[in-house]
Amino acid sequence: AAVNSEYKDRLFNFLFGSMENRAWTLSLYNAVNGSNYTDPEMIQINTIREVIYLGMHNDVSFLIGDDMDLYEQQSSFNPNMPIRMLQYAGNLYEKYIKGSRLNKYGNTLLALPVPKLVVFYNGTASVENEIILRLSDSFPEGADPDIEVRVRMLNINYGQNQELLDHCEPLKEYAWLMKQIRDNRKTMEIEEAIETAITSMPEEYVIKAFLETHRAEVKGMLLTEYNEAETMELFREEGRAEGRAEGRAEGKAEGIDRKSVV
Repeated sequence: AAVNSEYKDRLFNFLFGSMENRAWTLSLYNAVNGSNYTDPEMIQINTIREVIYLGMHNDVSFLIGDDMDLYEQQSSFNPNMPIRMLQYAGNLYEKYIKGSRLNKYGNTLLALPVPKLVVFYNGTASVENEIILRLSDSFPEGADPDIEVRVRMLNINYGQNQELLDHCEPLKEYAWLMKQIRDNRKTMEIEEAIETAITSMPEEYVIKAFLETHRAEVKGMLLTEYNEAETMELFREEGRAEGRAEGRAEGKAEGIDRKSVV
């Protein structure tokens, strides 16, 4: 896999993964977990950003109370999130153990934060409000694995999961923005679509001032996201085309073989 040494944020991470916006991170945590914490200082951001694989790493992670929360935003459905989350969690636990000066080789049982793994999905495919992805789905049928990973995938498209969005204004406004860009994209080039969406955002939205203050960075993130999404869709379409071509070739070869037998 290609490795980049420079971290490239997505807008989701920029909004919910920074010390500056810990109040929004706490609001998101409360909405996801049905809690009602009020002190943003409880949030300890611990996202690992040293090495990024496949160009863009969009992980947000933080500690709060007894929980270690790993949040990912995805614009395409990815059933392999459990294995990715397992890898992220392993790195974060290693960081936690070293930072807390714990001895994982000792005879004292370590007290570790509880992992909470969530994917926020806002792609165009129609999916349910909540889906549970499991690592065991990747194993052969009937297997009895010693490891299981469970990931909650929440649909955050504007108009979906209304109760969740209503409990976190920054998330609801982010969902609104992404929908506006998508709608604008039908008649505009991507840069104009982004600019128009930010400008037309209602003044009372809590994230608007932040977006305008960081306008150039935000536009750069969104352009990168959309270019990546379009590139990945091209790869998927090429794969589908190759599969159809291989199927036709196999069918043709099978027909030739049958004729030779006759």
